[in-house]
Amino acid sequence: MQEKVLILDFGSQFTQLIARRIRELNIYCEIHPYNSTKFDADNFKAVILSGSPSSVNSDDAPQPDLSKIKGKKPLLGVCYGAQYLVHFYGGKVGASSTREYGRAKLTHINNHRGLFNNINEGSQVWMSHSDTILELPNHYRSIASTEDVENAAFKIEREDTFAIQFHPEVYHTTDGKQLLENFLVNIAKVEQSWTPDSFVDSTVSKLKQQLGNDKVVLGLSGGVDSTVAAVLLDRAIGKNLYCIFVNNGLLRKNEFTDVLDQYEHMGLNVKGVDASARFLKALEGISEPELKRKAIGGTFIEVFDDEAHHIEDVRWLAQGTIYPDVIESVSVNGGPSATIKSHHNVGGLPDFMKLKVVEPLRMIFKDEVRRVGKSLEIDSSLLGRHPFPGPGLGIRILGDVTAEKVRILQEVDAIFVNGLKKWNLYNDVWQAGAMLLPVNSVGVMGDERTYEKVVALRAVSSTDGMTADWVNLPYEFLQETSNKIINKVKGVNRVVYDISSKPPATIEWE
Repeated sequence: MQEKVLILDFGSQFTQLIARRIRELNIYCEIHPYNSTKFDADNFKAVILSGSPSSVNSDDAPQPDLSKIKGKKPLLGVCYGAQYLVHFYGGKVGASSTREYGRAKLTHINNHRGLFNNINEGSQVWMSHSDTILELPNHYRSIASTEDVENAAFKIEREDTFAIQFHPEVYHTTDGKQLLENFLVNIAKVEQSWTPDSFVDSTVSKLKQQLGNDKVVLGLSGGVDSTVAAVLLDRAIGKNLYCIFVNNGLLRKNEFTDVLDQYEHMGLNVKGVDASARFLKALEGISEPELKRKAIGGTFIEVFDDEAHHIEDVRWLAQGTIYPDVIESVSVNGGPSATIKSHHNVGGLPDFMKLKVVEPLRMIFKDEVRRVGKSLEIDSSLLGRHPFPGPGLGIRILGDVTAEKVRILQEVDAIFVNGLKKWNLYNDVWQAGAMLLPVNSVGVMGDERTYEKVVALRAVSSTDGMTADWVNLPYEFLQETSNKIINKVKGVNRVVYDISSKPPATIEWE
């Protein structure tokens, strides 16, 4: 049985990062809201308490039930988790007299054989809190400090309970991964057996048991998630998997035929449906971004439902849902998260079609999906594809969408993306694309004045899309790309490059 780690979430923006760092250690973990009743602590080998935007001194401070955890299982409190273990067990937490946000250096480490094994004094950590631990309860022992924080880390005597006031999960804590390894592997003795191969074996086995001889329908998008989900299902149920790849008319140039050809060479049971005209009709006259998303999503549901009805006795809908989607769907207060996107490819589809849902990837992150895909021997060109928004070019054409605008943007996008590949820049970029702006600009071609479209090129680096930096592409590449676009794409006379980071900007323009 797979050993696993429980992360109790108090609403921290960094909780997903804790899980990802743990998964990098080949250890399986799950995130649950601190007040959830959907888990049994007895089933977990160790527990981590996350940070939180809340203060332990507030009237509505999150208060988990740790009766089955503290003193019984290895426990690590992070930031709010550390302060909780002090405030509610006889210590004192109060507002800090100095700023405790950003980089700091560890001092006075006295637990070199435990939590701080192979971590030296002077190691950089990342602080992010306004409260601080003023007094430790009895039987609590400080094991590390920083210049401004006396109790940067502590241990409870006669328990495998540790706590830190900094965030080991963020990039700026240089030895954060080592600290998590010390706690989970050396102290909690959790097995490092969570690998792509083990995930494939266990998932295929579970799918066989869950689905039996039932038929399953899956909407392929050409992206990594749906592709990996399809291959896992194909291994489990073979011919009983029916894949539908819909061309919404908003894909990249030649993408429908190219990706469909790739799928068929993989041996998947795929039907391609060209519904371009239907989607463009639904988008006529719509300029507002949210309405465009709804029009695209609604039309997808209709097209997908029409095609699914051609399959007799289909009982399941497969989705490429991944773990961030699951986490973000429930807040620590049990309500829906504000981060759910209304243009999710199959949002609302299960209720509409009255099918049961199967989600093979719902417990893994994006980077893990790619590693699983590699284990499944999926072509690297598919696994390495940049993320592409569900509504496609519909939200990269600012304003209303027409067939002519789609043609222009497809040509521009193809020149840009193919250029990145030619210059060996594609793999240095997390996501790239072009935006067609709703403005014309004056230009000169030959001896004639032009008044044509403006396009913006966008290339960002990121790990998960939550934050992103613009990529400093070579001037020579941008010069060549701009010249090709203006010379070869009729209707465009000006090219600009977007140098905004997220935040404050978003990756897409709509």
